[in-house]
Amino acid sequence: MPELPASVRLSLWATHAWATGSPLESAIARALPDIDHVAGDLDRLTLWHDLGEQALLVALPAPGDLVGMPGASVDAQGAAAEGGECVFVPALGGLLVPTISSYGSGTDGGLDVGTRVDWTAYDADPVPRHRVEALEASQLERHLREEIRAATEAIDEIGGQPFGAGAARELADAALGGRWGLPPGLPARAARVIALAGTIDSVVDVALGAGDGALTAAEAASRHRHLLRLQRASERALADATNAACAVLAGWRPA
Repeated sequence: MPELPASVRLSLWATHAWATGSPLESAIARALPDIDHVAGDLDRLTLWHDLGEQALLVALPAPGDLVGMPGASVDAQGAAAEGGECVFVPALGGLLVPTISSYGSGTDGGLDVGTRVDWTAYDADPVPRHRVEALEASQLERHLREEIRAATEAIDEIGGQPFGAGAARELADAALGGRWGLPPGLPARAARVIALAGTIDSVVDVALGAGDGALTAAEAASRHRHLLRLQRASERALADATNAACAVLAGWRPA
């Protein structure tokens, strides 16, 4: 089963814990059940909440595409873009960027392998709350479905087997039928967009790695561009839908 990015899960579970008064340590554990070792600057979460923060927001940047990120240093932006994710607080300003790695004897060819995530804190500019409050899950869903339709039509026109002879379709069916490990109390529309965007992101990952020997070099390059555009659209929708859900959890807007 594919997983949502660690920052998406931490954003939702930490905001839920802040809103309900449940233990933050338990929220972190539930957000990252697949991670064997969590370390770094997560004490910032308690500090930020003590200073009045109500929502932990998420961005899913990429090299050359920092949409959704608050203003920050070049080092902070570079780390977030390289890792493809970060969480931030809007009122005080501040970022946490995860670095995911493996450890254990399996890294030298053995079988005992663990996964760890280390969170590094950076300063960042505040983000006006009204930008988050303005996010509408219904609009996000419509836009994402239009991107899916356009990409599907373009890839069908190119031909070949764009989803690796059914591998991505099997993944999509499993993901849509599964549970994404979301906290309770999320607005239904936002949760649906999160699941859809997460599924598309995972499907495109499979398609990008599958290749297609039936295509010419030019056709393969065009297919690759369409897939990358769809993946970026799904990642932007995933981040925006997560932040829309956090705005509801924080009590900034009704469900």
